Amino acid sequence: MGKISLRTMQKLHNQWSLKNFGICSSGQMLIGVMEEVGELAHSHLKYEQGIRGTSTKHIADAKDAVGDIVMYLIDYCNKRGFDFEKIIQDTWKEISKRDWEKNPETGEG
Repeated sequence: MGKISLRTMQKLHNQWSLKNFGICSSGQMLIGVMEEVGELAHSHLKYEQGIRGTSTKHIADAKDAVGDIVMYLIDYCNKRGFDFEKIIQDTWKEISKRDWEKNPETGEG
């Protein structure tokens, strides 16, 4: 599959989710995000500690968790009627104006 926009991905994900899981609440998606953040934290910790697997495994696990977090967030947005791509664009528009080096108190540019 070639590159697709986040908006298209959100539509495709909604169809896939409904087919595979039926109607689920936004709360279930939010809990899924939290579970995956825990998995990301776990893989990051073990990577830094250098235990319970190789660096390669921990990096792969971290990437998997990041992808899963995004998928759960997309599904959360579907359940709430939010446009995920617009949220990301609007958020970047705001935070890209901040200059924490110039103004470490407020970040105002």
